[in-house]
Amino acid sequence: MKVITDIIHVPTLTPTRRVVLASSQFASQNGPVVRPLLRGSLMIRVSPVVLFALAAGFAFGAPAPKDAGLTYLDLQPYGTHKLADDSASGLAGNNLAALPTGERDFAGVKFQVGEKYLQLGSPHFRSERPEKIEGIKVGRAFRKLHILQSTGYGSSPEGSTRHITDGTVVAEYRVKYEGGDTATIQAVYGKHVRDYWFDKDAPGVTDGKVAWEGDSDAAKRAGKQVRLFLTTWENPKPGKRVVEIDYVRAKDTPAAPFCVALTAE
Repeated sequence: MKVITDIIHVPTLTPTRRVVLASSQFASQNGPVVRPLLRGSLMIRVSPVVLFALAAGFAFGAPAPKDAGLTYLDLQPYGTHKLADDSASGLAGNNLAALPTGERDFAGVKFQVGEKYLQLGSPHFRSERPEKIEGIKVGRAFRKLHILQSTGYGSSPEGSTRHITDGTVVAEYRVKYEGGDTATIQAVYGKHVRDYWFDKDAPGVTDGKVAWEGDSDAAKRAGKQVRLFLTTWENPKPGKRVVEIDYVRAKDTPAAPFCVALTAE
């Protein structure tokens, strides 16, 4: 079968680079035509199909990397509490059952909310929860990490064993990069989180925003509601692949920090 070809000039890259250019008909009969690229320009016969493919590549660029866009980190294998279950504090009706699940938009950021979430411990819990949750898989580079989080306790009057002073670190996210580098994201009371029980006079946070407000039976009995906060962390090494994240509770605090969802962007 006759192969119709056109002549193009291919600019050279290095003496050792090679290029495969052939029509599908010719390649199926004789295998691909492989010619070395030398410095300068080289005359190569190319089929119209390949010519179009080359033009499209130059016009539209390479495909977007697989890591582009949003990635919902899967917290379900690491979850320590269910949204529908009452808190480890032992208070009946104290839960997050009202929180919508699935793919949801909170304060302009998309998250995937599952059945379980990451609940760390507190000295005020009646049933034990872990001090840290290790090895949350990431497996990509990202520019930002969006965190949907809050904490139990903190809003009690000063002098109470359940009071937390603004500026207190209640938890950390320890980011582990490929190659061994690390970074730390702090969850600071008053800056990123506050007591998830609140009333109309409760202050917000200074570095983040309220992402969701809802109800629980226990909070309603006390004339309060429940809320979650959005924190967005700017990665100082956006081109470096993150392998995993550890979630760790700070010592010497009554806080019961928890994370509901993580989105890498």
